[in-house]
Amino acid sequence: MQNALDSTDAVPPARRSGRAVSRQVLADHVYTELLTSLMDGRLAPGSAVSIDGTARDLDVSPTPVREALARLEHTGMVRRVALKGYRVAPVFTQEDFAELMEARLAIEPVNARLACERMDQRGMAELKQAVEDLKSAPRGPSFAEFKEYLEADERFHQLIARQTGNQFMEAAYSALGGQIQRFRLFGGVGITDAECAIAEHQAVLDAFSTNEPGKAEAAMAAHIQQVRSRAIAAAPES
Repeated sequence: MQNALDSTDAVPPARRSGRAVSRQVLADHVYTELLTSLMDGRLAPGSAVSIDGTARDLDVSPTPVREALARLEHTGMVRRVALKGYRVAPVFTQEDFAELMEARLAIEPVNARLACERMDQRGMAELKQAVEDLKSAPRGPSFAEFKEYLEADERFHQLIARQTGNQFMEAAYSALGGQIQRFRLFGGVGITDAECAIAEHQAVLDAFSTNEPGKAEAAMAAHIQQVRSRAIAAAPES
């Protein structure tokens, strides 16, 4: 933990200079620092995450640390244990990924069909930009080097969920914790399936461009199925 958070860069410049920093900025900063340590393996699976210790390391109050950990719990990266605080969750196994992708296959192709029916020009432009950002983003091996790729990937899927215009479909996608568990497999090696994943995202975008909801649904289903195969192949068995 100390190695992950011991540089002066871990403290927001505004904090170091004595200027006030908003609560949200601090929470976002702490979230990024913890996520980086998790993705790069400096916080090992099963290890405890001390709220007070993290607050001291980052020179913040415990409040933004609690907020950041609550966000990370939503992604499944950490787990809250009764009377014991937070611990780093195990890396997803093949069975975990099979279940996650089963849920994504139930939700995201439907999201794509609905979004294609309701997509406006601004939404389409944002979707195209997400694919362009995916193509140009660095790919590793450290999280600092592939976090822009992760952000573009996640943004693509979030945009589609939002464009459904259905608050419950968007919430269902958000409840899955997004893409972050799969990207945990890339720590130390960088993005190993970028070419395949980018081509699949482009195929989904091309399907949206036809204004044919059925094609968008099929392209998204094909993408999730391919992600499922790659994730299960790379994940530990148990």
